[in-house]
Amino acid sequence: MRIIQLLPTISYGDAVSNDTIAIQSVLKEMGYKTEIYAESIDVRFSKKVATHISKMPKLNSNDIVIYHMSTGAQLNWDFGKFECKKVMIYHNITPPEFLMKYNDRAAIQCSEGLRSLKWLADKVDYCIAVSEFNKRDLIEYGFKCKIDVLPIVIPFEDYDKESDPVLDRKLRSDKKKNIIFTGRIAPNKCQQDVIKAFADYQRYYNSESRLILIGSSNGYSNYRKRLESYVNALGINDVIFSGHIKFAEILSYYKTADLFLCQSEHEGFCVPLVEAMYFDVPILAYDSTAIFDTLGGAGIIMHNKNSLETAGLMNKILTDNDLRQTIIDNQRERLADFDNNKIKETFKILLKENVL
Repeated sequence: MRIIQLLPTISYGDAVSNDTIAIQSVLKEMGYKTEIYAESIDVRFSKKVATHISKMPKLNSNDIVIYHMSTGAQLNWDFGKFECKKVMIYHNITPPEFLMKYNDRAAIQCSEGLRSLKWLADKVDYCIAVSEFNKRDLIEYGFKCKIDVLPIVIPFEDYDKESDPVLDRKLRSDKKKNIIFTGRIAPNKCQQDVIKAFADYQRYYNSESRLILIGSSNGYSNYRKRLESYVNALGINDVIFSGHIKFAEILSYYKTADLFLCQSEHEGFCVPLVEAMYFDVPILAYDSTAIFDTLGGAGIIMHNKNSLETAGLMNKILTDNDLRQTIIDNQRERLADFDNNKIKETFKILLKENVL
């Protein structure tokens, strides 16, 4: 019996890819012969990490395929036709309506992903959803098989690496309050709402503040240009679009951050929330999709997007030391739920109970 993992694309540093690689190590610990196959493989990976799908051996009824579902791809349809035990790990698919104005190709891809997700509903033997929100999504799309919820495995050991010392000094030297949000520059992340709340905070509470939007705008350069125009129209200072940067620079931004502000309207899990917890950065987030699930009672949740109210909350968190410490303490408690060993052991149990 072989256990094979499949995904359309395996990318360096991507949350879905990290989860796939972590599961690979668990399967090997369990003594199974296992491989990762993908249609597209990041060139920074060694040939030992993953193999192109064209080289996948013929499957038989004793094999198990674990498919990581997160977008539209031909592989979605191929997976449903395999004559073996089929397990799906669902990471969610961005609703295409978020993307249509900015990236037609991505919108069509997501639309196809949702269409294939509905088609797969009666073809999968067992599902793992990475959040309760994702589980509800699967049920809505007609899945009747057993669905368990298990967070993705996050490589915390990477966060203990050295940050960029030059950037560290630069961010600390002027003593400005650093507000950050991490996530690709994309419409579903709603960076415009982060910018508006920051504008009100800077205007009414603290002119000595800086907003840092961490993430690549690849595929959404037109959306980034609109954001930059919005910054200029609002007349605010010190807004940084990091673009694609080195990991050491990402670590610097987290280590010097005073607040993590999330206004995203679609997340299947949202790893940056957990990253903020790891670095003791207090979180203020809009309640949408999987945000509530991932926070699990930590951080502060907002149920509306009134930018003035958000700015007031930002100021309260940044000036009330007791409140700030309470938030950090709660986040540390929640962070324990994402312990890698705990998640890996739970995955082993779920696999044995439902698949093996």
